[in-house]
Amino acid sequence: MSGKLFLVPTPIGNLEDLTFRGLRILKEVDLILAEDTRTSGKLCKHYNIETPMQSFHLHNEHQKTEHFINEIVNGKNLALITDAGTPGISDPGYLLVKSCIENSIVVECLPGATAFVPALVVSGLPSHEFLFVGFLPQKKGRQTKLEKLSKEERTVVMYESPHKILSTLEQIMKIFGAERKVSLSREISKLYEETIRGTAEEVFKQISDKPIKGEIVLLIEGL
Repeated sequence: MSGKLFLVPTPIGNLEDLTFRGLRILKEVDLILAEDTRTSGKLCKHYNIETPMQSFHLHNEHQKTEHFINEIVNGKNLALITDAGTPGISDPGYLLVKSCIENSIVVECLPGATAFVPALVVSGLPSHEFLFVGFLPQKKGRQTKLEKLSKEERTVVMYESPHKILSTLEQIMKIFGAERKVSLSREISKLYEETIRGTAEEVFKQISDKPIKGEIVLLIEGL
């Protein structure tokens, strides 16, 4: 009888954000697929999870997907986790899920930690409709993407890295307008969690004189 694939969200900061169900699944499955076994090893050690673990990340998912599909078909239950948050959200997961569906394998995703949801809720921007775009293109197509998003009526939600946030805000001021409202959340659920709200120009000025750390969720007001 075929096994099952579980997608288990992991804490994005505070280790207490792992759910009871997530903990049980990670202890019960036959194998955990982890984006980085060193990072996930710390989580497993904290919760005394002794389940075997193998790496599954953006650089090897094409090569390993078929192997893990065979493992599930042969009756093993697997759990996929990433370094932080929900698998498949700007993280590995899509290819494995797609292949499971094509092979009539049951896929079960547990609810849990995802960085953009708390950032959206505390932003003060409209949250009844929004557009999540993940990370912007690194170079080619970046400006074109922002120009397209500047015409969006819904709140735009994106991820950004600390070393690119200033240049991204500069582009937003130029393309969206300096008075467009934004909300910047970083270090969500961690000790130095912070949300900065204001116009693009105000937020830019507030963070331009100090180095900013931690993964960032940036929200932009729609038209």
